[in-house]
Parts: sequence; C-alpha cells; structure tokens
Amino acid sequence: MAEEDRRQRLEGEENVARRIKMEREARGWSTATLAERLTEAGYPLNQSAVWRIESGEPRRRVNLDEAIGFAKVFDISLDNLVGPPEIAANAHVKRLLAEFAESWQKSVAARKEMDLAREALDAYGHAHPNLQELIRAMITRVVADAAGDDYRSPNFPPGASDAEGLGDPGTET
Repeated sequence: MAEEDRRQRLEGEENVARRIKMEREARGWSTATLAERLTEAGYPLNQSAVWRIESGEPRRRVNLDEAIGFAKVFDISLDNLVGPPEIAANAHVKRLLAEFAESWQKSVAARKEMDLAREALDAYGHAHPNLQELIRAMITRVVADAAGDDYRSPNFPPGASDAEGLGDPGTET
C-alpha cells in the first residue's frame, strides 16, 4: 500500500476517534453513558471499547456498524462523523450560535411584551394616582416572586391594608 493511502486511512480513523470523543464531551457524557446509549440504540459496545477507540494505544478501530451507531446516538451524519473534528467543531459552534440567536430573538420579543405590560400599568397608575405606590409595590412583588426571592409582602401606601391593596384592580377604592 502506498504511504499516502495508508496515511489518509489512518487520518480517517484518527478523525473518527477524535470526533467521537469531541461529541461525547460536548454532551457531557462519560464513556459509560455513551456505551449505554449505543447499546440502547441497538449497537452494543462496552465502556472499555469506547475508551480504547478514543484513547487507546493503539486505538481500537471502529467498524461500519459501530460508526453508524455513533452517528445515530450523536444525531449526525456518517460524513460528519468521519470528517476532521475541526470542521465538525465549526458546525457545532454554528448550531450553538443558531440556538443563541433563537433564544435572543425570544428574549427580545418577551422584553417588548413586558415593556408594553409595564407601560399599561404605568398608564393605569397615572390615571389613578392614589394607586401608583400600590402598583409599584405589586410590580416589585411580582418580579421578586418570579425571580424566586424570599419576598414577604409589598410596601403598601400608608393606611392601606393587605385586603385593600389586593382588591380588584378594575375597581377604584
């Protein structure tokens, strides 16, 4: 076999081993967890075999059925599994960035919704000046409750009791 062909074959095997380790670690899985997931997916492999594929000297080779199993549990294509991990890392970063962008868009939409709700509360408070302090206190309580703070009770305006302050906001007191 020509040296170049042998080197390419070894690089392919090395890519698969490095890629398996990268995908496993990216998911926070142990070698035992990966072995369990492979077995559950119908591609039985023990923890020791996973370790020898990733780190053994010499590395344990991956057969085609095992490669299909790894691709399946990682939810990636076989092409992706055998390609250089640097390219895959780029794809992983792109996937993470897409998730970040989607989350960012949701947070922006939620912020707009929250701002509209706050503006409505402020407008109601301006229309009912006797309730402004109570509304502010109730907003503080809602935020504290949502944040999981140990918040005891809102600061009601002087003379207002809990019963008065928690009445129907649609009725004037």
